[in-house]
Amino acid sequence: MLAAERQDAILRTLHSEGSVRVADLADELAVSEMTVRRDLDTLDAQQLLRKVHGGAVSRHNRGEEPRSAHKAGQQQVEKAAIAATAAATIADGMTIAIGAGTTTTELARHLRGRPSITVVTNSVNVFRELTDPLTKGADGSDTPLVYLSGGVRTPSDALVGPVADAAISSFRVDATYLGVHGVDPDAGLTSPNVAEAQTNRTLIEIGGRLVVLADHTKYREVGACVFARLDRVQTLISDDGLTAADRELLDSRVGDLVIAQVRTP
Repeated sequence: MLAAERQDAILRTLHSEGSVRVADLADELAVSEMTVRRDLDTLDAQQLLRKVHGGAVSRHNRGEEPRSAHKAGQQQVEKAAIAATAAATIADGMTIAIGAGTTTTELARHLRGRPSITVVTNSVNVFRELTDPLTKGADGSDTPLVYLSGGVRTPSDALVGPVADAAISSFRVDATYLGVHGVDPDAGLTSPNVAEAQTNRTLIEIGGRLVVLADHTKYREVGACVFARLDRVQTLISDDGLTAADRELLDSRVGDLVIAQVRTP
């Protein structure tokens, strides 16, 4: 298979799945992992994808907002590990805010049996996970008390805008748990949606501390709208796909970097 044919195959897989792994591509294309890495280098230089540790992800324009259904199929193992780690930081009796995103939706699944917790959210999916009758007991006593803001729905299934901001700002919570479009040492936390960025600022303002959930593919991704600098983050929970150099840099910029273990050491 010629290099151009391999690279076309890589892009087709990336388009359908949103991310690719070097090891999987090497098996599918019957070539060495070194050959795949060279192909990814070429495609990254052409800005057709973005290389990350162990593979590559789709490259989005700064204002492009992927739909949550598309993002839900990406980095599922990493998101599950991050969510489980985040859930362990939430004590009984806490009132928390949870922002929109596929990783925060995974966090919500871990909180179904926590009736002492109160949740404020602007996420349609988080609300559904915590209130769907199919996921709780008949009397609903085994789930948190949940408040859902109103607002305008975005492609990421967040409710945003003035109505959402006004509702959220009437609360005060122990901690805010946010998923993000991108984490960058220089730009900070970003979103491709200006209204969602503003609502994220509101979620941050009502929280006693900020916990960010971001898998390793979000590192160095930069959306159009900055909503917080990294020094606002008390805890950043990511996965072990981050390189040692990335971990060292992030650890110096946030209060506490927590790595959820995914791969076997």
